[in-house]
Amino acid sequence: MIWAYPDVKLIIWLAVFFAMLYAVYLFRFYRINKKLKVSTHRLVFKLLLRISYFVMFLVALAGPSIGTSLKEIKEEGRDIFIAIDLSQSMNATDIGPSRLQRIKFELKNLVKRFAGDRIGLIIFSSEAFIQCPLTFDQNVLQLHLDGLNTGLVPNQGTDISAPLTMALSKFETEESNGIKSKTVILISDGEDFADNFRDLTNKLKEQGIKVFSLGVGTSQGSTIPRGNGLIIDPKTNQPAITRLEPSNLKLIANQTDGQYFELSDEAQEINDLMLAIERLEGTVTGTRMIEASANKYFYFLLIGICLAVIDMILPFKTINL
Repeated sequence: MIWAYPDVKLIIWLAVFFAMLYAVYLFRFYRINKKLKVSTHRLVFKLLLRISYFVMFLVALAGPSIGTSLKEIKEEGRDIFIAIDLSQSMNATDIGPSRLQRIKFELKNLVKRFAGDRIGLIIFSSEAFIQCPLTFDQNVLQLHLDGLNTGLVPNQGTDISAPLTMALSKFETEESNGIKSKTVILISDGEDFADNFRDLTNKLKEQGIKVFSLGVGTSQGSTIPRGNGLIIDPKTNQPAITRLEPSNLKLIANQTDGQYFELSDEAQEINDLMLAIERLEGTVTGTRMIEASANKYFYFLLIGICLAVIDMILPFKTINL
């Protein structure tokens, strides 16, 4: 028998807790009824009944799996480039603790969810750079995500076309190992000072590369911290305000048959993004046989519930007057 949750310490503590409570119950019963005639065999039956369904609950909690069978698992692969905007506006705090810190937290979960796919990281602002090439190595990816900050790239504005061009070039030159499912996750607040990406979308679509864009920020926006102060807008000599500008992100996603998602105070669509990528048909790269066992906890839980119901409804008399 295989146990899905073999937490021995937890089971022992629960058993000790049950024993202590039941000992208190028996002591109180003895104190109240020590001068009355007690039907001992019925009390013992009640005790055995309660011990039985408590044991059933403990076994169900441990998740017993009985029997094994062989199952064929198809290994599907996707190539995913995550392009992350590291311009100064990503330090804005309209999404706490900041846009970039929130994205780093969410991306760690995303990377774990797609552990069977090759994932690469592209960082960009006015220029784009490969931070991590396509890899299956989760540890390397997590390490690079931890180190993301706006000081890694030049900050003379934001050019959304730069990471798309970089991803297209890498997809064309990387060894694909037969993988045909290619995706770019474009993460930005949408502020684009280049506005020359439109020629790229046709090339991306021709190559079958879908862009899923994630807009980060709020429509109200916020100031941009830098050191102990704020970034100042040279035109107004006032603190610069950065706002989510989703129009370009939506257009890119639409023209490449992708989708647009948002991470803001009103929308938390990171899970929808993951589901959309999961729905993409990956390329079958191989198959393998694994031993699978079925968790039979339900049967023990059902027996325990039935015994508990019997305990509640049977009119056992433990005291004879």
